[in-house]
Amino acid sequence: MRVTSGRTKPHPHDDAPDSAEAFQRLARMPDGPQRRRLRDELVRAWLPMSERIAVRFKGRGESLEDLYQVAALGLVKAVDHYDPARGHAFEAYAVPTVTGEIKRHFRDHMWTLHVPRRVQDLRNRVRQSAKELAQTTPGRRPTVAEIARHAQLSESEVRAGMEALECFSALSLDAELPGSDGYALTDAIGAPDPAFDVVVDRVAVGPCIAALPERERTILYLRFFRGMTQNRIAQQLGISQMHVSRLLSGCFAHLREELLAETG
Repeated sequence: MRVTSGRTKPHPHDDAPDSAEAFQRLARMPDGPQRRRLRDELVRAWLPMSERIAVRFKGRGESLEDLYQVAALGLVKAVDHYDPARGHAFEAYAVPTVTGEIKRHFRDHMWTLHVPRRVQDLRNRVRQSAKELAQTTPGRRPTVAEIARHAQLSESEVRAGMEALECFSALSLDAELPGSDGYALTDAIGAPDPAFDVVVDRVAVGPCIAALPERERTILYLRFFRGMTQNRIAQQLGISQMHVSRLLSGCFAHLREELLAETG
């Protein structure tokens, strides 16, 4: 038990310092070296509390040392903005301030994927419900239906929250898939089909080719669909190779003009 603001209240932190009088002095002091020293002393005195709050968030993708730093930042904000004249004990103001700072850190810096706030809330409810149910279902993980009943959510909302639990970190594309004997995620990614680049061009040029004389259409077919050389085309059609070359050049020029006229 400790006394603050004239009232006796149970203290949630057994080793919390008796700093009510120090905060009263801090509130009266003008800005300067003496006030800054007292402020720093209060921060150091309450660091054990902020570190205990930080420990509650371990195992979520952030190192405990970094969590200590974030909690300390929240503690500094609490010391700077606490007003003893409101009649509340410092810890009543500091605990939600430090906790909020840690939660903002996770929200702003730890999500690999952008997750909507609603889904983040679902994640927190699912995680808390699963933790509470684990105490009543030893030896197994609670089911989706059990979590849904406990959290008063639909099963689809529970699944969305469970998926959000995996969004703090991303798996490398080079990571080996479990039980795959060296098969990585990158092996499952297809490469762009080079033929896609010419699909639009072929569709656009189709009507123009159809309007060409039959001999020119035959030459284009033999050259670009059958892969024949100009010499072989000339032999098959009974004309010279130079004539085939001139006909191809004429086809190209005509098709180019038609396409430019359509796009212009």
